[in-house]
This record gives sequence, C-alpha cells and structure tokens, in this order.
Amino acid sequence: MANRTAVLNTTQGEIKFELSEDLAPITAQNFIELAENGFYNGLTFHRYEPGFVIQGGCPQGTGMGGSKRNIPLEVTPALKHSEAGVVAMARSSDPNSASSQFYITLAAASFLDMNYAVFGKVTSGLENALKLRNGDRMNTVTIE
Repeated sequence: MANRTAVLNTTQGEIKFELSEDLAPITAQNFIELAENGFYNGLTFHRYEPGFVIQGGCPQGTGMGGSKRNIPLEVTPALKHSEAGVVAMARSSDPNSASSQFYITLAAASFLDMNYAVFGKVTSGLENALKLRNGDRMNTVTIE
C-alpha cells in the first residue's frame, strides 16, 4: 500500500506532505483519523520559531490542548529531521504525550531525531509552509 498524502489548505496556500504510514504507522494513523474527522479544520498555527518550526493542531490555539487521546512515541532512525519540510508530532516532556499538535521544520533540526516522532515530509508547497506565522489558519486538512 502506498503512503497517503495530507493536504493542508492554509491561509498561506496549499501544503502537501506524504505520510510515512510504512515507517510510523501509529503516528500517521492518528493524524489521518483526526484529519478525516475534521479536527484540524479551522485551527491556527500557534507557534512560529524562525528558522526552526511552525506548529499547529491545538484546539485552544495556545499550545496547551490536544485531542482526547495520546499516542506512544514512535521513532526510527529511518525518519530524521534532516531538512526543511519534515513533519513531526509535538509533545510535552512525557515522550508518550503526543496528541494532535504537529510541526513542520523550517530547516534541519537533527537534535530532535529519535526524540520526536517524524511522520511525514512536505512534497509540495514548502514555500507556503515557510510563509506561515502565528495565527495563520488551516482552513481544511484532507487525506488523499
């Protein structure tokens, strides 16, 4: 089975990323289920760190909220924060606290490898991801 693609229609344009269902099945499936249930539609990106990440997926817009469940940390040496456009789950200090918040790297961030679950990579629209800032919105998130 081929990996599916997430399509984020944002206020800065469309971003597509391939989901690593083959290498991060738990994490990718969590994102897919949330997207298919409309969880991300209308949510904002609440964290922008220049040259590092843009983060969204908090229903409160504060970085403190999530969905109703957490998933275990799922890492593999095959998935790294090697460049801009890597998609991974945000979490608290508890490695098994990822829920709905995710980030897109704006540059390589190898110090995050094996500590945060990478589950995708931007395949088109990276220029739009690089324009995102605090308060920009995910109008819709769909899976194809």
